[in-house]
Amino acid sequence: MTKDMTRRDFIRGTAAAVLGASALGRIPLSAQEKKTRVILIRHPDALDASSAFNEPVIQQMLDEAVSRLLDQSDPVEAFKLLVKPEDIVGIKTNVWSFLPTPAPVEKAIKRRVLDAGVKEENIGLDDHTVRENPIFLKSTALINARPVRTHYLAGMSGCIKNYIMFGESQDSYHPDSCAALGSLFLLPQVKGKTRLNVLCALTPQFHGRGPHNFSRRYVWNYKGLIVGQDPVAVDSVGLRLIQAKRRLELGPAQEIPPVPKHIQLADTKYGIGTADPEKIELVKLGWQDDILI
Repeated sequence: MTKDMTRRDFIRGTAAAVLGASALGRIPLSAQEKKTRVILIRHPDALDASSAFNEPVIQQMLDEAVSRLLDQSDPVEAFKLLVKPEDIVGIKTNVWSFLPTPAPVEKAIKRRVLDAGVKEENIGLDDHTVRENPIFLKSTALINARPVRTHYLAGMSGCIKNYIMFGESQDSYHPDSCAALGSLFLLPQVKGKTRLNVLCALTPQFHGRGPHNFSRRYVWNYKGLIVGQDPVAVDSVGLRLIQAKRRLELGPAQEIPPVPKHIQLADTKYGIGTADPEKIELVKLGWQDDILI
């Protein structure tokens, strides 16, 4: 993929590489042929009539998603496959003022990490100061959680871009439509530690105009979570959702904002996950109305 990649190239292009490593380390060759599982779960009561988050329902959604992701009947047992009592767990959140990681999502994740046996003093939530935060500096496991929205440079802000605060200079990841964002997962503070990715699609933003632009006009109550161990596959599904909504609201010519090439490059260049939808097993749970994808 080159700098002059077009929107048509992006839509028609397919990933050339298979997933070479899982979030927990390398996987056997025999497993490389399997599709990467991503869970999309929605619930009509995730937000109430005033668009306030429903914390018990969001906990239920996370529990069901992670249980299905890992083929477990009990969410606590599922989380015990992700983290161990001796782990030091950093929950990488997002504090963008207009559309932060919802507090009920943060609480739901932390609650299950505690239930899995991790000590509270060994759990931290942070965004902008992860490079100085003692928990994140000592972390043995990371959980990645943020909302999905469009971005004027990267095309889409998702789980991959959420790690930009681990970089020494955020600006250095901006050139060429933020093409190098996948390299963040290869940094020593991050590499091999990400156990779970939760892309919040409760109230996604499908359009924006410039840096830090926000308008309620372009946010909708989708009431969903996109959950997986592979950040690239999770973002690939998130991108399909944003494209579908843009196609519906803005027309086919506006299906893609600036080309989000970093998602495919995270697969084909940096080898941190699977971008090709044909290699992703998308499991849809719960409410199906207006699901779009």
